[in-house]
Amino acid sequence: MARLADYPLLLSVVSVFVLWAAALAGAALRRRHQLAGELREDFGVVLAATLTLLGLIIGFTFSMAVSRYDQRKNYEEAEANAIGTEYVRADLLPAAATANVRTLLRRYLDQRIGFYTTRDPHRLAQINAETARLQTALWTAVRSPASEQPTHVVLGLAVAGMNDVLNSQGYTQAAWWNRIPSAAWALMGMIAICCNLLVGYGEHGQKTAPVLLLILPVLVAIAFLLIADIDSPTGGIIRVQPQNLVSLAESLRTP
Repeated sequence: MARLADYPLLLSVVSVFVLWAAALAGAALRRRHQLAGELREDFGVVLAATLTLLGLIIGFTFSMAVSRYDQRKNYEEAEANAIGTEYVRADLLPAAATANVRTLLRRYLDQRIGFYTTRDPHRLAQINAETARLQTALWTAVRSPASEQPTHVVLGLAVAGMNDVLNSQGYTQAAWWNRIPSAAWALMGMIAICCNLLVGYGEHGQKTAPVLLLILPVLVAIAFLLIADIDSPTGGIIRVQPQNLVSLAESLRTP
């Protein structure tokens, strides 16, 4: 089952209606059970503390999302550096192996760019499968010359460089899987519901315009939208652009 956080816009719309319903429920409860003067002062302290807690949790969650976004950017740069270095080190291999490795690296680079730019889950699955196949071919291409001369230090540099290429892809995939946990989203949502319930219950006066109770749900939903958008590698608008990989691909096409 796909996570709701993978669809930031849908998450924000659902959050608006759920939180608004909680605020309206609080207002309905207030009309049935009014607080006395002394209790209302204590209730104000509880409401302020709850809203502060919600703000802190949203801030911490936003910080988690930003750190994961920065991590994905750093690994994109590391991938480009590893591929570019191995492309140069391919000169250390025999002539036939050099041409084969460089052809495979260019095809591999195109797949990595597609990994960052595609939004289609089926296309992403095809890219991952082709990436795995090319990784096997790349490793075979450098392993064969190295196995023929196992003591050749120069060939060892090409093998080490290919190992960095393969490892960098694994680090990138791990960073894309490193998302804000679903439990954290659920707890943050529960606190937001409680806050809106208390806000609706704590409004003064016998009647409160429902549109006024919509302000806090909309603001919280916008915060949820921003967090989910940054945290989602493929579902959001704010995404890591493979600018280093694209730049490398353009440089490799230049004679």
